[in-house]
Amino acid sequence: MSTEKSADDPQQVWDVVVVGAGPAGASAAHAAAAAGRHVLILEKARLPRYKTCGGGIIGLSRDALPPGFELRLRDRVHAVTFTRNGRFPRTRRSRKTLFGLVNRSEFDQQLVEHARQAGAEVRTGAAVARVEQHQPDEGTAQLVLQGGETVLARAIVGADGSAGRVGAHVGVTLDQVDLGLEAEIPVPAKVAAHWAGRVLIDWGPLPGSYGWVFPKGDTLTVGVISRRGEGAATKQYFEDFVVRLGLADYEPSISSGHLTRCRSDDSPLFRSRVLVCGDAAGLLEPWTREGISFALRSGRLAGERAARIAQARDTADVHRQALDYANAVTTGLGAEMTVGRRVFDFLQRHTGLSYMAVTRIRPVWNLLAKTTRGSTPLSEALHAHPAGRALRLDR
Repeated sequence: MSTEKSADDPQQVWDVVVVGAGPAGASAAHAAAAAGRHVLILEKARLPRYKTCGGGIIGLSRDALPPGFELRLRDRVHAVTFTRNGRFPRTRRSRKTLFGLVNRSEFDQQLVEHARQAGAEVRTGAAVARVEQHQPDEGTAQLVLQGGETVLARAIVGADGSAGRVGAHVGVTLDQVDLGLEAEIPVPAKVAAHWAGRVLIDWGPLPGSYGWVFPKGDTLTVGVISRRGEGAATKQYFEDFVVRLGLADYEPSISSGHLTRCRSDDSPLFRSRVLVCGDAAGLLEPWTREGISFALRSGRLAGERAARIAQARDTADVHRQALDYANAVTTGLGAEMTVGRRVFDFLQRHTGLSYMAVTRIRPVWNLLAKTTRGSTPLSEALHAHPAGRALRLDR
C-alpha cells in the first residue's frame, strides 16, 4: 500500500480513488483493495441512500458479486404477469427462481461494507467539483471537492452516475436517454401476499415504454420508464398504471424520478489515469434498462485495471492498462448493448408481435427465463436462437 508524503508536499497520495459508492463504485473499490492497493471511496450522499431502481438481481448480477458476498433477497420471483397497457394479461411461471429482488439501499450499503472489509476507506458527504489531470510525468491526477479540498490519486475510477463530474471529464457521449418514475408503496399483508413471488411487466402506451411491479415483502416497487422528452405522457402513464393496479389509495413511502443514459458506441471509457464504469460510463442494457449487472461487472474490471495503473512504470504503461480496460468493456458489455439496441428497436417497430411472442410462444419465454436465471447474456443466447436471425445479429 502506498501512502507517500514528503516535506515539500505533505498531501497523501492514494493508489486508487473511486468516486461514487453504488454497485459499480463499491465493486471497483473492492477489486482494487483486494489487489493490495490503498483505496478511497468518495460518496457525496450519506449512506445508506435510496436509488431509483427495481432492484432485480439476475444471474449475471449474482455471479458478478465479490467473493463471500451474502445476497439478501426480499423476494424470489417464480412468475411474471405480462400486460399490454393494462390489457391481455398472461402469466408465465417457472419452477426455478427467475431472479431475486433486493432493497437497493441495503444492497448498496452491503457492497460498500464488503469493499471496506477488503481494505477500502470510505468518505461520505464528499462531492467532487472537478477532475484535473497533471503532467504525465507527475504520476497522479487530482480531484477537487466542493469547498476547495484536493485529493490526489495515481488512478481514479468514476462511478458517480450518468450525470457525474467524472464522466463529463472523460467525455462520455450518450445515445439513448430515458425517464423512469418510481414509487415504493407499503401495502397490507393481503395485497403483499397476492404479489409474493410474482412480478408484473406492462408493455406501455409510449414507444419503448414499460411498467413494472416488484414485490419486496410488505412493499411494492412500482414504476414506469420511457424515452426522455415525453415527461407529461410518462407521468400520466405512471398515474394510470397505479390506478389500474388498485394501488392509488396507498401512500408511497418514497416517490422518485431518474434519467437513465446509454453510451454511444464510440464513447470513451478513460482519459489518461481516469476510468469510468457503470452509469457514469453509460453502461446498461438498452431494452430493459437493467444496470446492476453492468455496474458490477464494469466496476470490477475498472478496479482491477486501476490497481495496475497505480503501479504503472510509465505513461505508456498507464495508457496500455486503460486501453485494456476499454477493450474488455467494449468487446463484452458493449457487444451486449449493441444487441440490446437491436432488440429494443425491433420491439418498438413490432409491439404487438413481440408481446404475442413473449406471452404465447414457449421457446421465446424459455429464452428470456434462461437469461434471467443464468450466466448467459441475452446477446449470446440470441446468437444461438432462431429469434436472433430476425435481429440480424450476424452483422
